[in-house]
Amino acid sequence: MIRIGNASGFYGDRFGAWRELLDGGELDVLTGDYLAELTMLILGRDRMRDPGLGYARTFLRQLEGCLGTALDRGVRIVTNAGGLNPAGLAAAISTLADRLGLTVRVGHVEGDALPRPDALTANAYLGAFGIAACLDGGADVVVTGRVTDASLVVGPAIARYGWGRDDLDALAGATVAGHLIECGAQVTGGNFSFFTELPDGGHRPGFPVAEVHADGSAVITKHPGTGGAVTVETVTAQLLYEVGGPAYLGPDVVTRLDTVTLSQDGTDRVRVSGVRGKPPPDTLKVGVTNLGGFRNSMTFVLCGLDVPAKAALVRGQLEEAVGKEGLEFTLARTDHADAADTETASALLHVHLRDGDKARAGRAFSAAAVELALASYPGCTLTTPPGDATPFGVFTAEAVGQDAVPHVAVLPSGERVVIAPPTRTAPVGPDASIDRTPPVTGDDRPTRRGPLGELAGARSGDKAGDANLGVWARSDAGYDWLRGWLTLARLADLLPETAPLVVRRYELPNLRAVNFVIEGLLGPGVAGSTRFDPQAKALGELLRARIVDLPADLAPGPPAATATEVRR
Repeated sequence: MIRIGNASGFYGDRFGAWRELLDGGELDVLTGDYLAELTMLILGRDRMRDPGLGYARTFLRQLEGCLGTALDRGVRIVTNAGGLNPAGLAAAISTLADRLGLTVRVGHVEGDALPRPDALTANAYLGAFGIAACLDGGADVVVTGRVTDASLVVGPAIARYGWGRDDLDALAGATVAGHLIECGAQVTGGNFSFFTELPDGGHRPGFPVAEVHADGSAVITKHPGTGGAVTVETVTAQLLYEVGGPAYLGPDVVTRLDTVTLSQDGTDRVRVSGVRGKPPPDTLKVGVTNLGGFRNSMTFVLCGLDVPAKAALVRGQLEEAVGKEGLEFTLARTDHADAADTETASALLHVHLRDGDKARAGRAFSAAAVELALASYPGCTLTTPPGDATPFGVFTAEAVGQDAVPHVAVLPSGERVVIAPPTRTAPVGPDASIDRTPPVTGDDRPTRRGPLGELAGARSGDKAGDANLGVWARSDAGYDWLRGWLTLARLADLLPETAPLVVRRYELPNLRAVNFVIEGLLGPGVAGSTRFDPQAKALGELLRARIVDLPADLAPGPPAATATEVRR
């Protein structure tokens, strides 16, 4: 097998994770994922200020403390920290090695950046074969730009086992392993619905390791003595993160999530097997970012009686002062009746303004809000002083033909190897979503009132302006109930903000899960969203907290016999 650890799930993850993974146990490859939709915007703005930037500079500081150790132990490093400038980061690594007195062979992958003068950034999501070519060319460190997150794991596995384009099942299995460890500690107990059941209460989960085998099967684990846990449920949670239907699209393979089998393989070890792959589409996803304008926010505190009328007064006053266009008002009823202190008696009125005119969105708006302090509702107060507007970005996803992107591996020798696109592709239509109306289970069984989270876990996240919400049951009997009960209509009742939106629902029986894709929930996406939870990270926990009629015969918490296998 090849042991691949991941030390970073985003730009800003635990700084010391690289050292923790290198020192904690055996590894063959150490990866780091730094790129998210928001990160590409951040790097794009960096590059506007300095064309020599555009990569994750934090990675260089992390590498400084552990490059020598990795070289001594033969651990190869693969990262997408190159962002918009992989060649620049590769050069910076060579300079760092010279300063440290080390000899390092650096390769990088390029070609993802597309010429789009109408955009801040435009990058195709490349696959894993460029990474494999760099490793085959002797690289100790491989730097990429925008590849799929899972490719950081798939590439080393290709290099180890010599997989070709037609080894679809193996590629799909490694893709699942890559998806599972790409977000770092999220698979070892981080952000886990049942964190109170973890051995250390979720205080400091260790970072994950994937042991990938020649057939693409894998074991997800972590180094001994590190916190958190690796269980079928922690792995299920991460497998449901930011996915859509059962067909998980990638540039090298379409991975069928409805074929994954998970089984406990010992303490902190979960085996991933049975994964099937299909030919990839003939197009690549392209992430495009643009500056969307400017935005500003002010929050009013509304205490005591007549909260709706107070909010209406503020709305009318601000619309008169700055105009209606671009204004958004959100009233958060955090107040409690007959409260004994100001905070618990207060609601919050969040006011947002987005505009292409920086001046209107800036002091003209925030000063108008402050000017109401002595001329509005009784008890008028705000949470912040007036401030200037800040720019916001918009992320959109497009597609381009695989043969239109110059995927190139630049080897440590300087040789440039062109990575040919797959010759075997297939059109991929959308998976058919499933709704169950009326529920397939009867409504006449005895029930008890309680939070849905007693019987189900959830994991949610963002994809541009859409959100996904995966919900899994903790037992077979729980899933028999959940899959019939949690319909689109029920979701709209429990989460009213989803009711006017297009929502697609998918069943994943092998994971005892139902996944929802909620289109447009996040508006222009994380960088431009004014939603309280702009990345939908807490959406699953909101759903779990809703009080519903639970079947009385289903006990809360884990089943009496803890599940060690999720069967297909």
